[in-house]
Amino acid sequence: MANHLENLVESIKSKVRSLKKTSKKKKPYVKIEKTASVRFEIRSRKARKIIDKTLKAADSPGRIQL
Repeated sequence: MANHLENLVESIKSKVRSLKKTSKKKKPYVKIEKTASVRFEIRSRKARKIIDKTLKAADSPGRIQL
């Protein structure tokens, strides 16, 4: 029983070691900043959604609240 447990512990240790080795080889993630055009596009989409919601509410007064 003890021998079986030792084998299990050793196999887990070897798997952890192999995972550590492979993770070091990967390149770190570099976050890319958003460009001005991307920020403008995001703002435009948000504004379009607000405008659509407002127009929809104006088309059916009393039904949809903002």
